Amino acid sequence: MPGLAVTPDMTAPSLALAGLVAPAQAALLGSQVGQLLVALVAVALIIVVGKFVLKLAWRLVTIGIVVVAAFYLLSTLGVV
Repeated sequence: MPGLAVTPDMTAPSLALAGLVAPAQAALLGSQVGQLLVALVAVALIIVVGKFVLKLAWRLVTIGIVVVAAFYLLSTLGVV
């Protein structure tokens, strides 16, 4: 990419953060129990997010059914 320049200030926070996170990650992911814990937490987060998305999807589907049924009924009666 022409005109793109990375200054030393741009990478300092990410390097500092990586320096702080790496030892904790190595300790947690270093054992099978730690890996299992991380996997279970990730699955729990996916389930919580999925539950919210499905709740929203059911509401949207229900609203769609009502709107389409009303339109169908009105068009059958010749109102629309």
